[in-house]
Amino acid sequence: FAMMFVIFYLLVFRPQSKARKAHQQMVKNLKKHDEVVTNGGIYGTVVNVRPDTITLRVDDNVRLQVEASAISRLVRRV
Repeated sequence: FAMMFVIFYLLVFRPQSKARKAHQQMVKNLKKHDEVVTNGGIYGTVVNVRPDTITLRVDDNVRLQVEASAISRLVRRV
């Protein structure tokens, strides 16, 4: 059983923990003018960052306030 737990830990828990920490760090480091995608697939530009919410500009005169955990990833423009 111990060997099975070690394998399960290495294949499931550890990678999931690393991904969660990386996402939390990314959300923590968001700043104004960053382009992001939400979990719902909405692309927007960060306008304001608060501890629990982030305000996104998705179009002219259209702003959305989303929960910080709803940010999925940063958009990398090439």
